Amino acid sequence: MRVVIARFPFDLLKSEVQDAMKGIKPEPVMGESVLIGRRHYPVKQVGEIITRQDRRDFSAGEVTRALSRLGFVCRPAAALVPLTGLTPLETASALLGHPARA
Repeated sequence: MRVVIARFPFDLLKSEVQDAMKGIKPEPVMGESVLIGRRHYPVKQVGEIITRQDRRDFSAGEVTRALSRLGFVCRPAAALVPLTGLTPLETASALLGHPARA
């Protein structure tokens, strides 16, 4: 699928992005993130790897739109706000997107 990031067109496939991220350790997520396999990566990290451009050359929104079009699950930065009133297990479970099981 053709996507445009930082005014440059890229022909990307979901499998190519997955292959490019194999063996790459995710950096700490401080903003928008994308789920690739079982790992959450910052979208800027993924964008840098798949475009081979400096992170300052594109926005997180551009990469998020491109990855969403390819079928990846992207999370906004607001999803990282700490949840209150929950046990540590429930908080961790909610951050991972799965309900806690007792």
